[in-house]
Amino acid sequence: MLATIVEVQDLWRTVVSALVAGVGVTVVFSLAIYGATRFADTRRDERPLASGAAAALTVLALAATLASVVLGIVAMTSK
Repeated sequence: MLATIVEVQDLWRTVVSALVAGVGVTVVFSLAIYGATRFADTRRDERPLASGAAAALTVLALAATLASVVLGIVAMTSK
């Protein structure tokens, strides 16, 4: 019998998941930063509708970032 030293399929799945999660969380958090800066700019320019949309983007992106961090912690501790 040949022993399997490295499970290539599992390793590949781990690498792809880490890449997708790393890039995804970074992009979502970047949207939160973008929304916060747009909120400050539009509020200064007295544009309430645009500043409300930017604030909503910031809150949603921060919630998605927090959810992804919690999901990652749950996934790591469940195994």
